[in-house]
Amino acid sequence: MTISIKAMYEHGVFRPTEPVDWEEGTPVEVSISGEAEDRPRRLPGEILAEIATLTAGADASCFSGEDHDGILYP
Repeated sequence: MTISIKAMYEHGVFRPTEPVDWEEGTPVEVSISGEAEDRPRRLPGEILAEIATLTAGADASCFSGEDHDGILYP
């Protein structure tokens, strides 16, 4: 079955703006067309450099940008 619905992108999730009569957890295939803004592409090194500048904040036991490689690549 194929249907076309409108949805809103919020907090990393596409939320239908109209009722959908499908069971929860039904697998779907999504094709997206919309008004997404064009973002400049950045090199991975630029992104990692930005992550490295992040600080831990008030609780020193939480993740900081300096810990990035050690956490992702143990």
